[in-house]
Amino acid sequence: MYLRTVEITKTYENHKALDRVNIEVPEQSIFGLLGPNGAGKTTLIRIINMITQPDDGQVIIGGRPLTRKDIVNIGYMPEERGIYKKMKVGEQAIYLARLKGLSKADAIKKLKFWFDRMEISSWWNRKVEELSKGMQQKVQFIVTILHDPKLLIFDEPFSGLDPINVNLMKDEIRYLNKQGATIIFSTHNMASVEEICDQICLIDNSRSVLSGEIHEIKDRYKTNTFKVTYRTDGNLSDFINPGEFKIIKSEKLRDNYVADIQLLNGNTPNALLAQMLPNTEVVAIQEILPSLNDIFIRVVNNNTLHHE
Repeated sequence: MYLRTVEITKTYENHKALDRVNIEVPEQSIFGLLGPNGAGKTTLIRIINMITQPDDGQVIIGGRPLTRKDIVNIGYMPEERGIYKKMKVGEQAIYLARLKGLSKADAIKKLKFWFDRMEISSWWNRKVEELSKGMQQKVQFIVTILHDPKLLIFDEPFSGLDPINVNLMKDEIRYLNKQGATIIFSTHNMASVEEICDQICLIDNSRSVLSGEIHEIKDRYKTNTFKVTYRTDGNLSDFINPGEFKIIKSEKLRDNYVADIQLLNGNTPNALLAQMLPNTEVVAIQEILPSLNDIFIRVVNNNTLHHE
């Protein structure tokens, strides 16, 4: 395990921001840190970056407690973008790269590579204030990753980006991961999490309420429901046993019918097909797995009910 937090607790005045939070981030994984606004995600990220100290608990990196010496190996892009609007883009990028220990020559060489890659070379001599929010975000992204840190932490990296640039950012996150970086990112964009993350942790009401590999979580929350495409002259409900199978919904699409059918009492897809096939032509059958967004809403709503 490359990074883990152990019983991290943080309280601000009368508000408990984090309550014994544990996360485990495998080396060279892409890890999604999820949760509603105010759940404690940014506080946890700031503790990992040693910007804030926990009241209790510790951060372990590479098998030992995190120290100030480890910060040079962390690249952090906060949600609040920290670039100076009156400076020229290239000038500022060089300045920020020098702060991270790069020589001017190395900084210029790497910046030219990344400005070309992120398609913003033409903005080198423009002032930051002339850039759109998305363009500014690209500059901040480049400065964050320029010194090749082993751990990259992005807080809402897709905020303010159009769909094309969201895809570009996702491609770059995958690229950096393949180059050996371990990546943590916090986002509300569930589709992006589902697409690129290996593992997630959902924080709600200051606590970790769900964590693990995405495929395992989706498997855990599935409802044993299948989408069946079929052709028939009769009603589906007439020839499947309602004690064994529940028709969630059914509709006609062109020449076919499509039904979402839940398997009850341990029944299998084969048992469903055995009841359908004498009366219908089954065109396709596919298990319906919940989306991360569905799971997120379900877990947060349940957690809210338990706290009321």
